[in-house]
Amino acid sequence: MESTLYDAKSGVIYTSNIEGGPNEKDGKGSISKLKPDGTIEKVKWVSGLNAPKGMAILNDKLYVTDVDQLVEINIADGKIVKRYPVKGAKFLNDAATDGTKVYFTDMQTGKVHVLENAQIGTVAEGLENINGLAFNDKGGMLFLNGKGLGQYNMQDKKSSFVNEVVTGGDGLVVIDDNTYIASRWQGEIYLVKDGKEHLLLDTKGESSNTADIDYIKDQNLVLVPTFLKNKVVAYKLTY
Repeated sequence: MESTLYDAKSGVIYTSNIEGGPNEKDGKGSISKLKPDGTIEKVKWVSGLNAPKGMAILNDKLYVTDVDQLVEINIADGKIVKRYPVKGAKFLNDAATDGTKVYFTDMQTGKVHVLENAQIGTVAEGLENINGLAFNDKGGMLFLNGKGLGQYNMQDKKSSFVNEVVTGGDGLVVIDDNTYIASRWQGEIYLVKDGKEHLLLDTKGESSNTADIDYIKDQNLVLVPTFLKNKVVAYKLTY
């Protein structure tokens, strides 16, 4: 399991399952549906994907990155509506929405793409090894890459860094304007508050990965896909 995403409207958790190589077009990938109590609702809710990773919800559609395309899925019936090829894409990864558009990263090209009016565009370049992506309530874009936890200004096309210790991050959750949760795939989860990092979880010794996390706000639950362990673990956040 690579990514988790909580759908507050339907009360379910989606997980993206690569099942093959992380960049292989093998048709083995899928999306599962879980309940917050851990019950599996449907193992292969959506099938026929390749190596699905980041997910975002907008207007009752689930958008999933899949190697070199963005896949649009109708939440009501789990059917794939459309596939958007991304020219020049090499390793599409995380996805997020600002409430009006869907944005997604390419870790190998260092770009952030956008789906707007059924067209794919590029809003940011030069963000080396970018992975995690999130937006705050003001529409500000935040990201994780090899240099740390950054914020990107789409008006002047410049980035600055909130924290430069949590490098190479995977999943990113915005709690408020000064508080974030960031995961490192190897097995670390950090709380970053007012620019200072605090290690919340370290499972490297258990060989348990912490991939693309999500957060159930009203339960203070951090959802952690463990990648090679093939399970989702939930932790109560207290700080």
